[in-house]
Amino acid sequence: MGLLQEGTRESRLAALAGGWGVCCSKQERRLQGLLLEPSGNTPVVFAATKCGDCGPGYPTPQEAMKGPREEIVYLPCIYRNTGTEAPDYLATVDVDPKSPQYSQVIHRLPMPHLKDELHHSGWNTCSSCFGDSTKSRNKLVLPSFISSRIYVVDVGTEPRAPKLHKVIEAKDIHENTLGDPKGNGKGGFVLLDGETFEVKGTWERPGGSAPMGYDFWYQPRHNVMISTEWAAPNVLRDGFNPADVEAGLYGKHLHVWDWQRHEIVQTLLMPDGHIPLEIRFLHDPAASQGFVGCALSSTIQRFYKNEVTGTWSVEKVIEVPPKKVKGWMLPEMPGLITDILLSLSLDDRFLYFNNWLHGDMRQYDISDPKRPRLVGQIFLGGSIVKGGPVQVLEDQELKSQPEPLVVKRLSTPLGFPWCPQMIQLSLDGKRIYVTTSLYSDWDKQFYPDLIREGSVMLQIDVDTVKGGLKLNPNFLVDFGKEPLGPALAHEIRYPGGDCTF
Repeated sequence: MGLLQEGTRESRLAALAGGWGVCCSKQERRLQGLLLEPSGNTPVVFAATKCGDCGPGYPTPQEAMKGPREEIVYLPCIYRNTGTEAPDYLATVDVDPKSPQYSQVIHRLPMPHLKDELHHSGWNTCSSCFGDSTKSRNKLVLPSFISSRIYVVDVGTEPRAPKLHKVIEAKDIHENTLGDPKGNGKGGFVLLDGETFEVKGTWERPGGSAPMGYDFWYQPRHNVMISTEWAAPNVLRDGFNPADVEAGLYGKHLHVWDWQRHEIVQTLLMPDGHIPLEIRFLHDPAASQGFVGCALSSTIQRFYKNEVTGTWSVEKVIEVPPKKVKGWMLPEMPGLITDILLSLSLDDRFLYFNNWLHGDMRQYDISDPKRPRLVGQIFLGGSIVKGGPVQVLEDQELKSQPEPLVVKRLSTPLGFPWCPQMIQLSLDGKRIYVTTSLYSDWDKQFYPDLIREGSVMLQIDVDTVKGGLKLNPNFLVDFGKEPLGPALAHEIRYPGGDCTF
């Protein structure tokens, strides 16, 4: 669900893209909003500094890397499709190794309705307002993937025990922006007031749309926003059907928007680019390039501006080859890149992504963005672990199927049905937090045991010098043991903002 907020300032739109150390440009003041991507993501940036004359965030990405270590994180937990008749909730998890509650859920905020399917989230303000001491990053915005409700949560009054601030009902939203009210693929962006969170209208011009809209990123310094495609709600709502790909019902395009005119000026058809989901510009506020992860094709594509013509292009820079398998729904299994961290460490040196089906997380050195280099890899479960129901017949990368991962605090080996999905990087780039649920209907189809047993949250230690990934054996949050029954944990957020935005 794409959304813009009016009143505070526009969210992600200036933060990483052009607003480091600047409190909302004149254009940003006119829009003054928070832009939610069509999937339900909202803008987010970095943790607030302790500065009496400063607003939220840091003046530069480099300064953000020097910020304090994260102590708690927020993440939505979903009960839809699990058999538990309870509302989704926002979990607060203690991630401070010095705390007696380390690696535990310390608070749960239930939503007032059932079957919302909370998905991605974001903040009410960002680092573009760093110079404005009247601004504060104190509201977390939680859009719902299925019900189209938007929940605004107060995390400023008591960060360790958030409370519900406002509910925006679907009837108050002009359109479901992953698609239209009938579930077709006409997406868009909804404009909210950043102080009252009242619906103001749509961001795109009348008659415009973000086809099959999912994610977006923007660079005001280049007068551009780029959005991605997933599929119409009617197509993906009840699971994945390979025939829908052949029928052209899943996305393959990037849409380039004129940031000032709010209209599409270029559409890029991507080679080997089925289902482009997460997109990120580099953190450098002047950067004119970034990356997008294409889930089904299991490729990472670099998009960039042609400086002579001012147009945009895209090229494939990473490809995860499929594996020929037996005992699965298709004869070939893609990696299925469902999340990328152009959390690009804040110094734009590393890129991270997960292969949700193969079960591995990867770290690439992108010092040369045209030629990413694999420097770290770890298997955290997935569908091809040894001893599982899938037999790998041919593998272009591995000599044997990976062993199930064993976590000492979990009674069963961490293999099937667990799989790395959402990832979040610490500001200093030294820790990655991982959850395992993608979307409850797809969880039910690809990892049915995940529905019955719940998801987990892990922490990976990162070698930021030579590259490398290693599991922290002392950290595990098992959402299979939640008080109301196993839950599906999704996207991770730090109270002050994080590397994703």
